[in-house]
Amino acid sequence: MSIRVMLVDDQVLLRTGFRMVLAAQPDMEVVAEAGDGVEALQTLRATAVDVVLMDVRMPKLDGVETTRRICSDDNPPKVLILTTFDLDEYAFSGLKAGASGFMLKDVPPAELLAAIRAVHSGDAVVAPSTTRRLLDRFAPMLPAGAGQPRHKELERLTEREREVMVLVAQGLSNGEIAARLVLSEATVKTHVGRILTKLGLRDRVQVVVLAYETGLVRAGGGGA
Repeated sequence: MSIRVMLVDDQVLLRTGFRMVLAAQPDMEVVAEAGDGVEALQTLRATAVDVVLMDVRMPKLDGVETTRRICSDDNPPKVLILTTFDLDEYAFSGLKAGASGFMLKDVPPAELLAAIRAVHSGDAVVAPSTTRRLLDRFAPMLPAGAGQPRHKELERLTEREREVMVLVAQGLSNGEIAARLVLSEATVKTHVGRILTKLGLRDRVQVVVLAYETGLVRAGGGGA
């Protein structure tokens, strides 16, 4: 089955470029397009979509609020925010709104395609090194971590789970975390699953956001 993709951007030329890239893939199909958030929400009511490529700056309804409304529905499509380095706060807001990740608008086609496939399969780790750099840019705008993270739910984590959470937030893959902690990759995956369950989080992107918000990870990628 093809991955059904929706393009949401007010720039027609950009949508055309993305459509051409996706159309060349045997496992992807662009099933809908929209030039603003209002149109996107209307279209989604009548069209089955797996992954939405979402611009942030659009007329009528921006990408962050559109993402929030999409992700509040039952069984929503995955959302990938399209951003640039000078839109850091939009990317972070988009992740908090429920997006599964974000990509830079000038991302190489191969990386974009890999990101779409990753989030479609349930892996929300999209360009973790870019995620870390982007979060570091605006982390000073978040509440400063005062020694111990303030989110009471973090107290439910074991010491090992907290250690894994820090490494997830620093952008490491399961394999990299396994090597760092001298664990099997399966064990790391189990720890990540328990973290998501205990904290009521949807995916690894939300782990990153929470780690920065609570001060578990600070600007520069260091653990608290």
